[in-house]
Amino acid sequence: MYAVVEIAGQQYKVSPAQKLFVPKLSSEKGDKVKFENVLLVADEQKTTVGTPFVKGAAVEATVLRHVKDDKVVVFKKKKRKGYKVLRGHRQQFTEIEINKL
Repeated sequence: MYAVVEIAGQQYKVSPAQKLFVPKLSSEKGDKVKFENVLLVADEQKTTVGTPFVKGAAVEATVLRHVKDDKVVVFKKKKRKGYKVLRGHRQQFTEIEINKL
């Protein structure tokens, strides 16, 4: 059984007991979160596609931790001008575990 759910503007294919990284959520570690924007629900016998969302469907998950992605380095330079800028960025993510669909 799996579902396609929209979390923070992005779509994820999820199944029970799956762990995944999503853009940072405001929930604390250990909190239960519920996502109601379910686009598709499928099992062995039947597939339900929403228009745009499936009514009555929800995905429940537990927040495991908040982490940062690897650093992305942005380097700008103009030759013969003495202009150099080095900047870095680390995107913040939340690791969640899907409890039930």
